[in-house]
Amino acid sequence: MPRQDAAVSPGTPQPDRPTVAQSAPSAPGSAAPTPPAVCVGESMAVLLPDRPGPLESVETFSLSVGGAESNVAGALTALGVPSAWISRVGDDGFGRRLLGELTARGVDVSAVAVDPHRPTGLYLKEVGGSTGQRHDLGPGRSRLHYHRRGSAAAALSPALLADPAATRLLDGARLLHLSGITAALSDDCLALIRALLADRRPGRLVSFDLNWRPALWRERDPSVLPPLLDAADLLLLGADEAETAFGTGDPQELRRRFPSPATVVVKDAARLVTAIGRDGSAVGEPALAVEVVEATGAGDAFAAGYLAGTVRGLDQRRRLRLGHLSAACALTAHGDQAELPPAAVVAALLDAAPEDWAATRVSADGIVSPVLSAPTTPARTTETTAPGGGAADPRPAAAPALGAP
Repeated sequence: MPRQDAAVSPGTPQPDRPTVAQSAPSAPGSAAPTPPAVCVGESMAVLLPDRPGPLESVETFSLSVGGAESNVAGALTALGVPSAWISRVGDDGFGRRLLGELTARGVDVSAVAVDPHRPTGLYLKEVGGSTGQRHDLGPGRSRLHYHRRGSAAAALSPALLADPAATRLLDGARLLHLSGITAALSDDCLALIRALLADRRPGRLVSFDLNWRPALWRERDPSVLPPLLDAADLLLLGADEAETAFGTGDPQELRRRFPSPATVVVKDAARLVTAIGRDGSAVGEPALAVEVVEATGAGDAFAAGYLAGTVRGLDQRRRLRLGHLSAACALTAHGDQAELPPAAVVAALLDAAPEDWAATRVSADGIVSPVLSAPTTPARTTETTAPGGGAADPRPAAAPALGAP
C-alpha cells in the first residue's frame, strides 16, 4: 500500500511531496534482491469496451491498466526475468489499481511515487468489429484515446536519480528499458531520459523502444529523438513508425542512421523482424501466422520476449522467435497482457526447424505446430497443474548471464 502524507489543515498549500508505493516486506535481517530488469515510464488506467464497434455504441466499459514500460515489465516477469517498474501515479483509485495489478503480476513497484496533486493518466480503447456502423474500425483493429495531459507520470524528472528506492533498483539493474513515450511527456521527462542514457554502467544493457506516438509529438520537437535512440545499447523500431518519424523503415538504412547501438531490431509488422549488428550482420526471422483478436500490446510483448531472450543469453534467432511468440500470444488476447504457453512448448518452438516454425499457427484456441503433439493453449502459472497436483511454472528459468545485445 502507498505511504500516505500526514494530514494537514484544509486550504493549506502543500509542496509536491509524493509518497512511495511499498512492496511486501522482506524477511527480518534480509535485503530484498533487486530485479535484473528495470523499466521506466508512464502507465495508465484503461477503459475496455464491452463490445466491438465505435465508442458511441458502447454501453459499458471495464477497468484495466496498460502502458508500454509496465507491459514490458509484466511480460518479462512472466518470462522468468524478475522486473521492476519505476514511475509516478496519482493518489487515486486508478493509481491504486495500477499498483495492485502490477504487484499481482510479480512486478516490483517499490520505487513508484504516489503524487498527491496530479492524477493517474487514463485511456479508452476502441475495438473494431463487423458492426457495419460508419465509424467501425474493422475486425482486428483498435484505437486508443488518451487523457494523460498533466498526469503524475509527466512530472518524472532527473530528481528520480536521487530517490533511494529508485537508486537501489537502478544500481542493481542489468537491463534498463526505456521508450520514446516518456521523452514526449514533458521537458522534465525528456531530461530524465537523457540522464538515464548518460549514466552508463558496466554490465548494464540499456534498451530503447521508439514507441512513436504522433499525438504526443504534435506540440513537441521530435528532433530530440535520434540522439536518444543512438545512445542506447539495443534499439527497437517498428518499420512503419520509423517511416513516419524518420522517413525510412528500411532496416539497413536505419542501422546506418543509428550507428552506436550494438544491435538495431526492426519490426516489419506481421512479416519479418531483423536484428542488425554494428558490423552490418543481419538475422531475420519471419513472424508466426496469427489469428488476431486485438493488436494492442503486441509490440510491448515482442520487446519483452526479445529482451528475455537477451537476458537468458539465447542466440539472435531464438531471441527473435521468443519475441514473435510473445507477440503472437498478445495478438490473440484482449487487453495488453498475454498469457504464455508452458516452458516445454516455448523450448520446442524456439528449436523448431524453419519449415516447422513457418507452419506454426497461433489463435485464441491455442498453438498448432508440427513440433507439438497436440494443440497447446497458453496458461497462467496459477492455472497450470504439474504431475501430482502441484502448480507448474510455465515460465522459462532465468539465465545467469546477460547475452550480448
